[in-house]
Amino acid sequence: MRVPAHSVCTAIRDDIVAGVHERGSRLTEEVLARRYGVSRVPVREALRTLEAEGFVVTRRHAGACVAEPTGQEAADLLEMHRLLEPLCAARAAERRTQAHLKVLRGLARLGQERAASGSGEELRALGGWFHETLAQACDSPALTATLTQLRHKIAWMYVVETPADPVAAWSEHGAIADAVARRDGERARALTAAHTERTAAGCRVRTSQHPVNMSGAWH
Repeated sequence: MRVPAHSVCTAIRDDIVAGVHERGSRLTEEVLARRYGVSRVPVREALRTLEAEGFVVTRRHAGACVAEPTGQEAADLLEMHRLLEPLCAARAAERRTQAHLKVLRGLARLGQERAASGSGEELRALGGWFHETLAQACDSPALTATLTQLRHKIAWMYVVETPADPVAAWSEHGAIADAVARRDGERARALTAAHTERTAAGCRVRTSQHPVNMSGAWH
């Protein structure tokens, strides 16, 4: 059965973010095809997609290699995220469905409970799911895709510190969910802007590649 190129792309991207494929290392079609148990065709398609996303570059005499982002590129990612995440929340308040709202409120409630009991790793996963759901609720495929890509790149380029006060951080999630429930786009935008700013303050550039917990890409 032919494995879809997008599945191969996801697998390679996740391994790049996690540091399995180190920055600057070569990505040969033959090796990748063996690693993921597929033919070279979906690998070739996946590498083209990853190059368009900025995870891969093509070098003369070397072929496809994992990109090596600069400090300025890393800083630009946080700036883009600070601008787009509040927009996403405002759109979600206008366009969310009852299903989105149920998930957002459920995650916020569970996150607040776990924050009070100190379950750190679980909070990372819940935070990622909350923001992914918020992105889906904005009902804009282009914005959702851009934010998803930004979160992957931030996880790749930055260490995102755990909030010093997780209870307060999850109270922010709860307030955002409430604003989305009331369809108050401006309040959702303002709350998310403040939340994103505080999260960005806890990011530091990753100086070496260590295994990354993808669920903790953003809180």
